[in-house]
Amino acid sequence: MNTNIKLSLDTRRKKKDNSFPIILRLSHFRKTTSIRLGASVPLNFWDERSEKIKKSYGTSVTVKKLNNNLLKAKVRAINIIDHLNEKEELNYLSISQIKNKITKKVTVNSFFEYSNSIIEDLNKVERYGNANSYYAITKILKKFNNENDLKFNEVNYEFLKKFEQFHYSRGNSTNGLAVYMKTIRAIFNKAIKAGIVAKEAYPFVNYKIKTTPTEKRALDIKSIKSIMLLQLDESDNLFHFRNYFLASYMLYGVSFIDMAFLKLENIIDNRIKFFRSKTSKPYDIKITAPLKEILDFYTKDKEKSDFIFPIIKRDTYELQYKDVLWARKVYNKGLKQIAEKCNIEQRLTSYVSRHSFATQAMLQDVPLLAISAMLGHNRLTTTQIYLKSLPSEVLDDYNKKLMQF
Repeated sequence: MNTNIKLSLDTRRKKKDNSFPIILRLSHFRKTTSIRLGASVPLNFWDERSEKIKKSYGTSVTVKKLNNNLLKAKVRAINIIDHLNEKEELNYLSISQIKNKITKKVTVNSFFEYSNSIIEDLNKVERYGNANSYYAITKILKKFNNENDLKFNEVNYEFLKKFEQFHYSRGNSTNGLAVYMKTIRAIFNKAIKAGIVAKEAYPFVNYKIKTTPTEKRALDIKSIKSIMLLQLDESDNLFHFRNYFLASYMLYGVSFIDMAFLKLENIIDNRIKFFRSKTSKPYDIKITAPLKEILDFYTKDKEKSDFIFPIIKRDTYELQYKDVLWARKVYNKGLKQIAEKCNIEQRLTSYVSRHSFATQAMLQDVPLLAISAMLGHNRLTTTQIYLKSLPSEVLDDYNKKLMQF
């Protein structure tokens, strides 16, 4: 092993009382650094060979206590180095990284305290959606834990199973539980990466997150046309909700939040250009005639810096994000009414336009790679989740062809 540590005096830094700081001298691949231990002794009272304070320094009780504390500090450092070596990480760390791991004092062992720090950090960079996810799991776990604090070591396999039972006892779904568990897992991953929790404490080695197939979300083309042809008065809120749904569909199934933040300045040379908020993927979409008709209605007499759709009302991003969340709730209620007017039995939500676009693209033989790019996904597997189930009538047609002997 190319890493060593020993107790020594830092003879370069003489103090006013003629003593020298006692340090841990760390060596790693021929580089050295020092770690101060908060104690100092005169040079003549230090035994360099034995790495300890001489008995002649003070009372025997005092010297023994000091040497025990120094030995504990050295043993702790050795254990950290050995642990890094066992994990085959030691040789890939710089000497400053090793020093940081030795000197780092873990002050956070509360799951809630650490979760709140993540929420604060996310809010600072205006990632309010992610912050809300962490806030939701913190809130429900506090209720489950009777408002008591929760330590990381308490969030083990048994705890997760009990929380699972608590979740189901309230009539909640498997997929709802999966959302909570994935957030808990994300918190653990961040804590492990930050050195707050040991990898051995990871509770998801044995606990497996389960999901169930979701209900069909995509509309067939007939239902989409019925929404498009629905006659509504401009004074009716459903008129706007219908337009939002169709605009989302025509913009590659863009999310409601991304659509809400579109401004006139995003319209360039008969194209809409923007970045998807979730993945930062760029969009560059040609404005088709049906989409232009909707956009013309909302962009009339507006400035370049104005939002296209009348969804956001306030000035700061935090308040604007809240505007969008509230508007989406109202929008989803409106879509339910639109579904009734169009005799669509399927549950209609803001997500349906996105799934409908993906499914219709697949049925038009658009390559999977192209669909993935149009949806702004980082991975093809995410796109495949959207397209995991073909409509029944399509399967019926395929089956019919197979039966033609």
